[in-house]
Amino acid sequence: MTSAKPTLAVVGATGAVGAVLLQTLTHHADVWGEIRLLASPRSAGRKLAVRGEECEVLALTEEALDGVDLALFLVPEAVAARWAPIAAAKGAVVVDTSTAFRADPDVPLVVPEINPHAVRVRPRGIVASPGCSTLALIVAVGALHAEFGLTELVVTAQQAASAAGSPGTEALRRQLALVAGSELGTHPGDVRRAVGDHTGPFPGPLALNVLPWSGALAADGWSSEELGIRDETRRILDLPGLRVAATCVRVPVVTGHSASVHARFERPVTVARAHEILATSPGVVLYDDPGTGDFPTPADVVGTDPTWVGRVRRSMDDERALEFFVCGDNLRKGAALNAVQIAERIVGQSAGSGVGDGLGQALRP
Repeated sequence: MTSAKPTLAVVGATGAVGAVLLQTLTHHADVWGEIRLLASPRSAGRKLAVRGEECEVLALTEEALDGVDLALFLVPEAVAARWAPIAAAKGAVVVDTSTAFRADPDVPLVVPEINPHAVRVRPRGIVASPGCSTLALIVAVGALHAEFGLTELVVTAQQAASAAGSPGTEALRRQLALVAGSELGTHPGDVRRAVGDHTGPFPGPLALNVLPWSGALAADGWSSEELGIRDETRRILDLPGLRVAATCVRVPVVTGHSASVHARFERPVTVARAHEILATSPGVVLYDDPGTGDFPTPADVVGTDPTWVGRVRRSMDDERALEFFVCGDNLRKGAALNAVQIAERIVGQSAGSGVGDGLGQALRP
């Protein structure tokens, strides 16, 4: 290795998150040398634009990972579980956005605004990024925790269709076309009959509807998505005993997760102080004047990077609790942006570490 800029591999470059990630790389500081785009063999040969240049997509193989310093994995759990250790064994630091390693105690789970120090210790050469629902709220929750000390969290996560990938977005748009201009939604089952079997990855019709379910069935009626919010929040905030209850609801929104949040703290809270904290926290935009109609909605925040927070209220029955509403783009901060931020943090720390002459060597823990 020389002191040249590190080589980056984007694994899963042709997916919905991959498209956003390539845009993010184009608009961020140019800290990378070669950017290698990898995907399944059926996508090999496609051309995608990154940093103003057309790049050919390569099939994901062991040879394609040779010489990679850092690999961003934007692929399903099974693919990441197989290929991330191979990339790490070849000398790359891996940043994975799937569920494959989020619970692994030897893999740090990182949100750079909250626990950037965690990227330094990575025994397996892998760093995990949380799920999109966790990322929609954790930056705001973490900022308030640092001031007041979080003791309990109750969340209703309203998840957009694009969290289910391109099939989710396509299913919602297809259903909306089927019901547009109709009188549907006024009789039991009329939307379901109109949509028929065109529900895509969802357990029922999403157009003109909400579905109180996402993920896989877990113990006692909980879903894997709901348990993910609980487990990931505990790990990121280093609060293993934190009381968390989450309900995930799929809503007819293309892109942009929202959540209504009840947060209880160790100390009394005020709206004024909460506003001060949120207004000055990295990655957060406070947008809270409901009297003039100013509060975040998915339709307004889609395509932006921060977590937007509004409807901040102190609980009427508990001086230690706050109620608030958050929105964030689930493809940006909820996936692509957080992964890029982690990668840039690793490179930045390594560049200043003084470990050898080559940045690639410094990337290794």
